[in-house]
Parts: sequence; structure tokens; C-alpha cells
Amino acid sequence: MTQQPAPATALANPAVPQENWVNAPNIITISRLVLSVVLFALISLWKGESCGIAAAILFAIAVFTDAVDGYLARKYNLVTQLGRILDPFADKVIVLGTFIFLLERAPASGVNAAMVVIVLARELLVTGIRSFLEQHGKDFSANMVGKLKMVLQSVALIASLLSISTAFQWSGFLLTRDILLWSAVIITVYSGWLYIQRAIQLLR
Repeated sequence: MTQQPAPATALANPAVPQENWVNAPNIITISRLVLSVVLFALISLWKGESCGIAAAILFAIAVFTDAVDGYLARKYNLVTQLGRILDPFADKVIVLGTFIFLLERAPASGVNAAMVVIVLARELLVTGIRSFLEQHGKDFSANMVGKLKMVLQSVALIASLLSISTAFQWSGFLLTRDILLWSAVIITVYSGWLYIQRAIQLLR
């Protein structure tokens, strides 16, 4: 008896194994999104004296999870396509969202509309450029300046959250907070310019 050839559809569409997205790094990343929602509600709704301190602690925990999920994904080879999308998305949600909600608590927070517009515009521009280039097979991953930008933004936002509480409304701390906030804005603009230059080189 001759063996029948396999159906053409089976050959054309072989089974593709699906990655398992349910792993520790992705769960930690999702938890960061949940913490972001809690943080925004805290900033917006809680007008108590210790609001700023509690919000700063919650923000610091959320930022710490960013380092943890990336470390676990690399160490145990748990990098997934979902994780590559969710991780930067969660970072942008918590940073941009915190800037926006702190604008609601101005002037106590030290955040103003110009800061929010600059940070938001940079993130939208770089995200759009990255999406375009990666669709064309170009590597547009974050560089060291981009990572430094994230660190400085986080430190500045923690100082801004603390300044909501009257316990931190003293001149020396407020001056340090303002320096940190404007330094974060400056490096945000600088990193955006570096990404634009890099994109031009890749397109050439």
C-alpha cells in the first residue's frame, strides 16, 4: 500500500508553538500596572497629611518591580513578546501618569504644565519612531541615556510626591525637588534628541 501524501494545508500551516506568557516577569509587570492605578487614585483622592509619603513609597515599590522583572526575564530566559510590549508600556503609564496627576496637586508638587507637555511629547515621539523602525527590521532598543532618564525621572517624582506633605515643605527640600524635576526634563529632551539622531542614521 502506498503512503498518501500529507494534505497541502497541513504542510502550508505547520503548528506554531505558542509562548507561555504566564511567568514571573510578566506577572510582576502586570502588578506594576495595578500599582499605577492605586497610586493615581491615592494622589487624586487622598488629601490627608501623609498622602505624599504613602504615594512616594508606593511609587518607589512600583519602580523597583521594573528592575526585578527585567532581571528575572534575562537571568532565567523568560523574555516573551508580551513582556517586550508590556514592560515599556507599564513604565510609560506610571511615569507619565504620575506627572499628570501631580499637575493636579500643583503648586505643592512642583510639577507644571510645561514639564508634562515636554515629557509626554518626547515619549510619544520616540515610541512612534521606534515602532516605525522596528517594523522595518531596525534595532531601536533603549540606550544608556534613556535608562538614565528613567532613573532621574523616578527620583524627581519621588521628591515631588514627598513635597505634597507639609513635612517636606521646607526651602532646602523644595529647591532640591525643583532641581531634580528640571534636570529630569532636560535629560528627557536630550535623550529624545539622541534617539532622533540615531533614527536618522538608521534610515540612511
